[in-house]
Amino acid sequence: MLNRSFHLEIRTPEKLIFEGDVTSVNAPGIEGNFQILYGHIPFLTALDVGEIRVQESGTPRSIATSGGVFEVLRTGVTALVETAEWASDIDVSRAESAFERAQEQLAADAPDLNRPRAEAALARAQNRLKVASNS
Repeated sequence: MLNRSFHLEIRTPEKLIFEGDVTSVNAPGIEGNFQILYGHIPFLTALDVGEIRVQESGTPRSIATSGGVFEVLRTGVTALVETAEWASDIDVSRAESAFERAQEQLAADAPDLNRPRAEAALARAQNRLKVASNS
């Protein structure tokens, strides 16, 4: 079987998270999850909170992300993400604390609560816990 790869970069505003040749990448688009393989047509889409799964030559590796932009060009693929954390680097106790804090804020429903911000924090914490548990 022919194993064709393509170049992938995953970047946050602070640093380069991943750069290398991969055989596939799965990502959480705002319209649903998608997969990129060698020779995919060029496109640009927004990313949602979720898991980016990178397949090099072996076991897939997972990254928890909180959204961004994903671009496929003939020369390679780039994910520009707000945050990115390898599954193996996730501090589960910190993610659990963030999850509990967000749940408490939403349950309290204080008059000064920024509901969209609290809901986004809850979604990010849930995602980090899910990605960490799948690794």
